[in-house]
Amino acid sequence: QVQPVESGGGLVQAGGSLRLSCSASGRTFRNYAMGWFRQAPGKEREFVAAISWNGYNTAYRDSVKGRFTISRDNAKNTVYLQMNSLEPEDTAVYYCAASPTFGVVTTPHEYNSWGQGTQVTVSS
Repeated sequence: QVQPVESGGGLVQAGGSLRLSCSASGRTFRNYAMGWFRQAPGKEREFVAAISWNGYNTAYRDSVKGRFTISRDNAKNTVYLQMNSLEPEDTAVYYCAASPTFGVVTTPHEYNSWGQGTQVTVSS
């Protein structure tokens, strides 16, 4: 099993960019699909982006398509979320998660390992 650890959050102005990183311990990282979720205050956790084990397939929630890009480097056991053109509505705690499947996974219950989260705040 892998254990994700997120980094790269922070405060940015609207229109700015951030890159989140998620390092996952464990020698079987390449056997896991990975995903990013977020949770804003008073709201439920929601899917943001996901990537298959080999990086060939990705999925995004509609509101981030064209602005966010998920990628992974299996040699470094790391998955990334490049976030451009950030909006105040993107403000949330962002979580990285691992799913013991090969394909793209968009539902939280299919992930069995979660990081502690990293705060992203976008000011208007």
